[in-house]
Amino acid sequence: MPHCIIEYSQELTQDVDVTTIMKAVFDGSALSTLFSPADIKVRAMPYDDFYTDNKDESNKSQQRFIHVCCKILSGRNLEQRQNLSENILNQLTQLNLKWVSISVEIVEMKLKSYYKQVSK
Repeated sequence: MPHCIIEYSQELTQDVDVTTIMKAVFDGSALSTLFSPADIKVRAMPYDDFYTDNKDESNKSQQRFIHVCCKILSGRNLEQRQNLSENILNQLTQLNLKWVSISVEIVEMKLKSYYKQVSK
């Protein structure tokens, strides 16, 4: 835990490798100290097709995006969740990407309804 799912506009890969984005999310999650690094899972999904009602073509930030959804088990308080979100956002901001909207959300999964099996 956590499961960090990155959604991003495919166009961003012209400026930065997706592995760099994933590493920034991983590092931000690890900096929170809420999880063991071995438990952090990061995956990314590019989007070629998306729509924003951007009337101003000079505002490119409405056309390129990174959105991170971190799914974590319930039990962390608001301050811990905020810290996680801020750490991830700070790591992504350090990539110095231009014309990009970056957002991070933390979603709690209910412990009583979460099951996991690892096959060997």
